[in-house]
Amino acid sequence: MKITDVTTVLLTGPSTDDPYLSVSKRLRSAAFVEVHTDTPHVGVGETYLGYFIPEIVPTLVDFFKPILVGAEAFDIHTLRRRMVDCCSYWGRVGVGPAVISGIEAALWDLKGKLLGLPVYELLGGKCHDRLPAYATGGPSNWPLEKLLAKIDFYLGQGFRGFKVAAGYYGDRGEEPSGLSLGATVELETAKAEAMRRHVGNDVRILLDGHMGFKTGPERWDLATATAVLKALEPYDIFLFEEPLPYTDPRGYGELNRATTIPVAGGESLTTLEEFRQFAEQDAFAVAQPDAAWVGGLGEFVDVGRLFAQRNRWVASHAWGAGAAVMQNVHAAFATPNAIIVELPPAAGALHREVWGDSLQMVDGAVLPPAAPGLGVVLTEELKAEYPFVPGTGEFVSVPGKVMRS
Repeated sequence: MKITDVTTVLLTGPSTDDPYLSVSKRLRSAAFVEVHTDTPHVGVGETYLGYFIPEIVPTLVDFFKPILVGAEAFDIHTLRRRMVDCCSYWGRVGVGPAVISGIEAALWDLKGKLLGLPVYELLGGKCHDRLPAYATGGPSNWPLEKLLAKIDFYLGQGFRGFKVAAGYYGDRGEEPSGLSLGATVELETAKAEAMRRHVGNDVRILLDGHMGFKTGPERWDLATATAVLKALEPYDIFLFEEPLPYTDPRGYGELNRATTIPVAGGESLTTLEEFRQFAEQDAFAVAQPDAAWVGGLGEFVDVGRLFAQRNRWVASHAWGAGAAVMQNVHAAFATPNAIIVELPPAAGALHREVWGDSLQMVDGAVLPPAAPGLGVVLTEELKAEYPFVPGTGEFVSVPGKVMRS
């Protein structure tokens, strides 16, 4: 079976139908890749790069297209290797692996559809009968009563776990900011205590520092992160994501050894070799690869193997649109040391209309998808209803370029 074309589909739609999340992000962009063959079947994948800078994705897909057109569609490992080698000068990390993730996913989806198998079976087989899921909560809404109402909203949707960010987010944006060490510890401890008292002991609470992109007085150093996590230990935090910037693997290692709270991270790392630097520092108790970002589903599973050798765990990161979420679900089911998956609560149209009924959650856990391939579809109706709006990618605001929701 030969590949005849590789195309990009850019769409823009509501970021989420979650009213507590949409206050900080109203629209989202998404970049899907379609692999066409000399059969009626089309493989569909997504690169998480489309959430950030969708405008460049078609150019990069077109760059890789000559490697793919005319090739055997089932030879996924060879095709991926050729793409990686071709961009090795400029694409060893970053946009190269991110776009390859979307193409590789479309190839796996295509193979699964043709063989009548879910993709996790092609990645080595199902390792779990179900996986716990947590709701992506985004910011900690302010005032506290609004945050607790948000948590109730997620529990009402069937989740038994949720993740919210450090700090608070009110109608005017993030607040308060630039606090002293003592005030930061007090804020996070009071919030954790209120959340744990509100949900009891049977709900997983995950926290996110978002220090992978914060700058200036908002960014924690090792002393701050250590003080905060030590103070949070009595509240049974399932994991704490991104408590430090990724420029500090050694600091992550020190922090991981200093606290009983599992230190997690890795969502912006784009290769197995980047994860290896953190593994060698024993920096993550829980690694968080994103299959739509880390070079593909195969790389996700390899990251899992790397951390399993160190008796560490994996939790999928997933904040792309519908195909990206399903890519991470399939990769997690093929990874023995995966312990939880991330899902968007009250998912918007670019999620639910892509995965259809392929994503099933029962009693707070995701079931193995049964549909062949990734279980995703891009209909012509969806493409027409959510045309791409330039400038809807997300970035970190700096003077001269300010993000608007």
